[in-house]
Amino acid sequence: MPAPADNALVHTSFYRFVPLADPDAVVAVLRELVQPLTGSVLVAEEGISGALAGPVDAVAAFEQAVQHDTRLASAFLGMPFKHSACRTRPFWKVRVQRKKEIVALNLPGVTGAVPDRASGQPLTPEAWRELIARDDVVVLDNRNSFEYRLGHFQGAVDPCVGNFRDFPAYVAAHAAQWQAEGRKVAMYCTGGIRCEKTSAWMQQFGLDVYQLDGGVLNYFQQLPDADRDWQGECFVFDNRVAVDTRLQETDTTVDQVYDDSPDEAWRLERARRLESAEPKRPGPVPAKDDPA
Repeated sequence: MPAPADNALVHTSFYRFVPLADPDAVVAVLRELVQPLTGSVLVAEEGISGALAGPVDAVAAFEQAVQHDTRLASAFLGMPFKHSACRTRPFWKVRVQRKKEIVALNLPGVTGAVPDRASGQPLTPEAWRELIARDDVVVLDNRNSFEYRLGHFQGAVDPCVGNFRDFPAYVAAHAAQWQAEGRKVAMYCTGGIRCEKTSAWMQQFGLDVYQLDGGVLNYFQQLPDADRDWQGECFVFDNRVAVDTRLQETDTTVDQVYDDSPDEAWRLERARRLESAEPKRPGPVPAKDDPA
């Protein structure tokens, strides 16, 4: 956990695929635990996913509670948390929601809570860096196109999808070519959750699939020189809009993220509504003798 300045906020993101026999009971417990914070937690039969923010002590208390509260029966013990700084307040309220899936893939019978999901071969940031430098690898961005435009790994392929539900069709259309060419697939997303859910499903195509463990945010958190491999910024789904490779909020605004396509127009409208409740704070103005 970082040590921010007094009264500063810290952002924490987390997920775990684990079978939950009574998701509604988990919702009830989490609604108690999140009260000092703002953000959102999704709960489904396949596990939980969340992004929350608050003072560092309150965030640390939640992270301890969600792992050790006896009512949760150790379902989330050892769950990784990814932290980043907050200049702008990321969220303006808190909610815990019951969902059909914690990340909506909409493929019947496909769940993240399966015993063989490790077959997606998760890689540490160091191992990922070595893999994507190879010539026989397809580096596949498992995010939306507007996220790719803002920043991506060097040489990564943009599947040109506007929604995660469209990603499986892209894979199905290209799997035979990748396999015929003997290409390995190195897949990444923001926090790792999309890749973990799709990696086991992709095995049916005979692909050799690897995924960046913990996603881009973990890559930034673990490697001080992440900018060697990453171009641009990383979009985050809150009022901060984007962070750099040092997990610091940038000055990018929502108007700079989206284009005028129908799919992105509604995203921009929604982002503007949220931003109006908690306006984005501009970065510090450099001193006159600071380099521009």
